[in-house]
Amino acid sequence: MTPVAPQPILPAGPRWPVALVTGASSGIGNTFARRLAAAGSDLVVVARRRDRLDALAAELASAHSVAVETLVADLADPDQLATVEARLLDPDRPIDLLVNNAGAGGHGLYSSLPADDVEAMVRLNLVAPARLTSAALPAMVARGSGGIVNVSSISGEQPIPYVATYAATKAFLTSLSESLNEELRGKGVAVTAVLPGFTRSEFHDRADMGRRIPGPLWMTAEEVVDSALAAVARGDAVCVPGFGYRLLVGLSRHAPRGIVRRVAGMVGRRT
Repeated sequence: MTPVAPQPILPAGPRWPVALVTGASSGIGNTFARRLAAAGSDLVVVARRRDRLDALAAELASAHSVAVETLVADLADPDQLATVEARLLDPDRPIDLLVNNAGAGGHGLYSSLPADDVEAMVRLNLVAPARLTSAALPAMVARGSGGIVNVSSISGEQPIPYVATYAATKAFLTSLSESLNEELRGKGVAVTAVLPGFTRSEFHDRADMGRRIPGPLWMTAEEVVDSALAAVARGDAVCVPGFGYRLLVGLSRHAPRGIVRRVAGMVGRRT
């Protein structure tokens, strides 16, 4: 008998009839969209590249018989961000799961970075998920059900020289998620921060990190997404995919701050 390849499914727990995923055209966001569609969720996919979004929507609708709506938006632009907020606020088309995945990285001496570039990263990595979360939560709380996944990073767990802005925005996102998860205790709504380490995706490909980071440190986007979906289904505040990364985060939280900062600086200078 020919073996049948296992199909990805959501973990036991709440199901999300409609999910909105930002940064869905590639990487972790693309994998979120695929996993959710395979589980039967209708989708609203958001990204800047219309061609990729349209191709993804057609593929998922055909493969899984789900409805896929596309929203082309650069979330660093206030007007385009407002369009996505309006979709989340539409009372006639509720969103059951929001995945705030869109983000950008960058590296270099902070003193040499253009201020406009710093602001653009803050708008995309910090302002956009904060505003979209604000738009989604009231209806979820009123219904007594829903979930929000904020894709943060283990980079937010410590200061990281040479990627200072990125690490700071992820620290904000993790802290916001933990605070909101506790605020919402008993209300049927979970906000979960997922803190990936190095994940095979276009994000890291663009940074040319594949040849500089040892192979065992890499995770797949599927591993990250499956862990995140399981965590929000359980109502967890924080999800760190991978045992090695959970160990690393635990050590960094208990190590003296000065040592962590110095080690991060040495690593940053070398990479």
